[in-house]
Amino acid sequence: MLKTRKLKYSDLRCICDPKFYSFKNTAEVTPLDGVIGQERAVQAINFGLAMDSRGYNIFVTGIEGTGKTTIIRDIVTKHAKKNPTPVDWVMVNNFFDEFCPKTIEIPPGKATVFKKQMEKLVEGLQNELAAAFESKSYQKKIDELEKKYGEQQRQIFEALDKKAKQMGLAINRSQSGLQIFPVTDGKPMKREDFDALDKEEKTRIEGNIRELQGEIESSMRTVAKVKDAMQQDVDKAMSDVALFVTRTRIDALLGQYDQCSGIVNYLKEVQKHVVENVTDFLPVNEKTSPIPGMGMGVPESGLRAYEVNVLVDHRGSRGAPVIFETNPTYHNVFGRIEKRAYMGTLTTDFSLVQAGSLLKANGGYLIMEIESLLMNAPVYEALKRALQNKMLLIEDLSISLGFGAMSLRPEPIPLDVKVILLGSYHLFHLLQNNDSKFNKIFKVRADFDHEVIRNDKTMMQYAQFVARVCKQEKLLPLTPTGVAAVVEFGEKQVADKNKLSLRFGSILGVLKEADYWAKKSGARSVSEKYVIKALKEHRFRYNLYEEKTHESYANNTILIDVKGKVVGQVNALAVYQVGDLSFGRPSRITAETFMGRPGIVNIERESKLSGKTHDKGVLILSGFLGRTFAQRYPLNLSVSITFEQSYGGIDGDSASSTELYAILSSLSGIGINQGIAVTGSVNQKGEVQAIGGVNQKVEGFFEVCRTKGLTGRQGVMIPQSNVQNLMVSRDVLKYVKKGKFHIWAVATIEEGIEILTGVPAGKPNKAGNYPKKTVFGKVQKRLKFYLEQQYRLKREFGGEDKNQK
Repeated sequence: MLKTRKLKYSDLRCICDPKFYSFKNTAEVTPLDGVIGQERAVQAINFGLAMDSRGYNIFVTGIEGTGKTTIIRDIVTKHAKKNPTPVDWVMVNNFFDEFCPKTIEIPPGKATVFKKQMEKLVEGLQNELAAAFESKSYQKKIDELEKKYGEQQRQIFEALDKKAKQMGLAINRSQSGLQIFPVTDGKPMKREDFDALDKEEKTRIEGNIRELQGEIESSMRTVAKVKDAMQQDVDKAMSDVALFVTRTRIDALLGQYDQCSGIVNYLKEVQKHVVENVTDFLPVNEKTSPIPGMGMGVPESGLRAYEVNVLVDHRGSRGAPVIFETNPTYHNVFGRIEKRAYMGTLTTDFSLVQAGSLLKANGGYLIMEIESLLMNAPVYEALKRALQNKMLLIEDLSISLGFGAMSLRPEPIPLDVKVILLGSYHLFHLLQNNDSKFNKIFKVRADFDHEVIRNDKTMMQYAQFVARVCKQEKLLPLTPTGVAAVVEFGEKQVADKNKLSLRFGSILGVLKEADYWAKKSGARSVSEKYVIKALKEHRFRYNLYEEKTHESYANNTILIDVKGKVVGQVNALAVYQVGDLSFGRPSRITAETFMGRPGIVNIERESKLSGKTHDKGVLILSGFLGRTFAQRYPLNLSVSITFEQSYGGIDGDSASSTELYAILSSLSGIGINQGIAVTGSVNQKGEVQAIGGVNQKVEGFFEVCRTKGLTGRQGVMIPQSNVQNLMVSRDVLKYVKKGKFHIWAVATIEEGIEILTGVPAGKPNKAGNYPKKTVFGKVQKRLKFYLEQQYRLKREFGGEDKNQK
């Protein structure tokens, strides 16, 4: 049995023959231009990119390191180049409501051009309007208006003077207004002369003054109307001149953008606003004022109303935009409204609005990582609203949350963007099951695999991938032996001789580190020894914990026997995970069987150190024992089982077969070979099932055996279904070839117990009895003894055994 189940040297590792590659080094190989494997993911991505219907955004799942980010970027970029370049977007002042700026779409590549045209328009209007108002024709017209209305005012004041003279009064004009005083002989009457008049004369003069005062008030109202009429005529003259100058300049722009309704409407509004606020364009100088004494200018900042804020400009772009947002904060995704400090307060206007990645990707594609997105909860919710409504709002986050002072609320922008989210399986299922809107918005899932079938095509694609990396990263080319070593590394990553890893992140690291060691040695190419050197050095940098653990076995702090036979004791194997590094080490399992309440006492469970999966594996053992040994009479058996010197949590069922072997050994009294470590789960029918980490477990026990001394009879027993997963280290392979270490594969408990004990398991006869000199025969004999002893004790002491109630 030992020989029939022992694996051959060729079963332990899939060797990549360097002769498969006919090139001298990868410099002769055409770099990979495509994707290795991932047909399902690529097909899903292409489908999602081609679907124009609402909700067909893409969620990309896959293990880290599969290159999904690079692949997504390449596929989307190629697809985007075939699409038309989307429109540009600018933000302009809303002359009717400055708190709601307008957004205008402009033909692609024209946004900055339009901004400069508006700057030239404003600059030109400043010069031309100033020149127009200083022209002789305009000044002449203003002079005529001043003369016309000045004459009317003069006539009104002359009539007042005449009326006052008739009443024996005079009117004095000053800065404080008009003053009335009596006159005598054409001269103002002195105060003492007025006081000397009789009462009747004083009363007459005071009456005349009151009457004249009424005339003055009436005349001043008439003067005010004259001034108003004059101002209206002056304003009309200014408007006529401003309209003429402005229309000439703006009509030239209208001709260039006659197909863009947004710009046409905006330019018409600009024309109207310029005419109504023409003084904003004139210098602050009374000499240039159309009316003496009236300042015409305002600070230059008043002209900001005519600025154009470029949000997105696709000048120089070809095809649709592809934006990868690495930091999806609210402002980075949706845009921000910046503030300007002014006299101790914060102010803002449309020119301080900035676009986010969502607007920059409008008409194209936006790629983000879901984990970073979910760290900013408001971003995820706002993104869903924007995609559902196909409308983008740029607003202050504080305002949307109900905080902060009043700010701008720009017009919504129509949104036509395809969003691609990158994330893990866990986050995808979490959102799919808990977010009712998620499935409506992200209808396409692209699932990246971490492995691909190993065949001639994929092995050659590996070489092409290596060639591409060497070219892009300026690394030394790899020889066929170097590429073969990389292929074997890819096989070991997935622990499958028939597959290759697609986790190119770690492969890229190996290539860079192998290049480092090759250059350090002065080599011109990277051969197998430098790849192996890179792998060993990488492990050395990370395996301090592994070495410290191994020391515990070397100095017998952890007790492990690797030779001899012991009843009820088996070496199990466990995998330790420390970051990216995993390694295996043995752990002693012991089992004690005795009479008592039927059942298995799992010490780890009682100590609350075991996980649910481990507990399930232990409970399965009862099913196997009952199926095998309790078909004709009940079991009267108690079992205590534990992992010795285990003080941390234990989970997983990969040791369930090992625990069963320990129980069978304890019941049969047959010792188990301590030089053989065991791994594998078991079902109730006694079939040994596959487990994970088989290579780490084999290598871990090998290291312990090598430290304690190899005898040539040591090895590891694994499930038959794990043979395809074997990619053991070259050290293990070397000692297996020498016959110093062995690996057995079993499919059933019967096969395993025969290897461990050297005794046949036994097959029952028609009566259900096993041969006496077999393992199961001895187990059956012990169980019968327990049952007979129970009945004897009942008869001896009478009544039922309290433990059986």
